[in-house]
Amino acid sequence: MKRNRIKIVCVAMALFTTVPLFADEPESDFTAEVGGDLVSSYIWRGQACGGVSLQPSVEIGWKGFSFGAWGSVGFESFDTKEFDLTLGYGIGGFSVSVTDYYFAVPGVPDSYFHYEKDATPHVFEGQIGYDFGFLSLNWFTNFAGADGVKNANGDMAYSSYFSIGAPFEFGSLSWEAELGFVPWKTSLYATEGFALTNISIKAMKPLPISETYSLGLFTQAIWNPTSEGGYIVMGLSF
Repeated sequence: MKRNRIKIVCVAMALFTTVPLFADEPESDFTAEVGGDLVSSYIWRGQACGGVSLQPSVEIGWKGFSFGAWGSVGFESFDTKEFDLTLGYGIGGFSVSVTDYYFAVPGVPDSYFHYEKDATPHVFEGQIGYDFGFLSLNWFTNFAGADGVKNANGDMAYSSYFSIGAPFEFGSLSWEAELGFVPWKTSLYATEGFALTNISIKAMKPLPISETYSLGLFTQAIWNPTSEGGYIVMGLSF
């Protein structure tokens, strides 16, 4: 979530190596994953959030529960630096999570531990979704922090986003198509009501480095009919 303090996502693919977290525990119970993406530009939910960026991630898991950290650091000094923490649970195709988004804004003193309602750099978002395999549905709503407003009185908008994703295979590549909607007015996504803000299609392929390790290469085309923006992003996942 970002732009007017929101991030977003360019959606990026990560290929992770899973290792046991504790030697005395079964591998199926505890896992740890580390990875990252290098992207030509940072696009999140149809919004431009930065230029060339490095986006590291780490996650631990236990019996369906997960706790992860994700960040984005741009190559330019004026890029916003982001640090997100997510606590989630998944079983079968069902998933639910809570994310704390934090944005370090250039020129503003570091204030990670400031949680005042009108001065915090944090945004808190809840997610619920289901992945059917051929189709995934996800709903996201901000419930606290520096959310957008819905009117001149500054009332919190509870900014929300709904996505529909569909993976498929074509040729020698893996593909993923996505539609994203903002259901009501909010300054966070710069919408005046229900709006289609993200149409994207991503093509992915592995780049073998050795017999046991591959990088992921992806290219993604993104359009935002509401802002009239269009973007193409290339990235590497490692």
